Amino acid sequence: MISLCRNWQSLYSHAMKVPLLICLFFFSQSGSVAQNGFQPLFNGRDLTGWVGVGGAAINWKVEKGILSCTGQKGAQWIATKKQYANFDLRLEFNIPKNGNSGVFIRAPKEGAAWVEGMEIQVLDDHGDKWKNLKPAQFTGSIYAVQAPEKRVTKKAGEWQTMRIRCTGPKCNVWINGEQVVNGDLAKLAQTHNQAGLKRHSGFIGLQNHASPVHYRNIQIKVLK
Repeated sequence: MISLCRNWQSLYSHAMKVPLLICLFFFSQSGSVAQNGFQPLFNGRDLTGWVGVGGAAINWKVEKGILSCTGQKGAQWIATKKQYANFDLRLEFNIPKNGNSGVFIRAPKEGAAWVEGMEIQVLDDHGDKWKNLKPAQFTGSIYAVQAPEKRVTKKAGEWQTMRIRCTGPKCNVWINGEQVVNGDLAKLAQTHNQAGLKRHSGFIGLQNHASPVHYRNIQIKVLK
């Protein structure tokens, strides 16, 4: 009898764990569970937490956990509702052939985001359309300010990773796991007439540059 009771207790214990495991799996897939201090900026379902800038965000769609810009008329970019100063931002992007986009950081909603804030470039580096660009206009660059130290982008149509870490006047960028920018914004501000280099906080945004682009797994960790 004691053995039978113990067996029932064991079965009951395992049965109670199953719903918990299912819930944990669901929340981890939806990005609702923080990992190592990171929180999702994109919930994988809709544009909650984002707003259109320069127009309505009718040109941004969400499907199967992917946030896509059609490249058509609508919002010039979408911005987070919150502002961020020091942070570690991680995301994945997929850019088509000759595609162009960008990630805005510390940007205001007024003026050109890449000037009044900063833009980390997202581009099809291998596209013929862009073969004559300047070094500080390729993927991972602080756009028009600091070029990536090396080009590590994949071919158009493949998923790639980007990490942007900003702390005070330091801005570092990684593409596909390799650091490509180690920026000292204070020094860069001495040689570049760009207001965003002196900004301490602002919105994070995704750019519509009249070309399709896809993003997913957008997460941020707020730093002191």
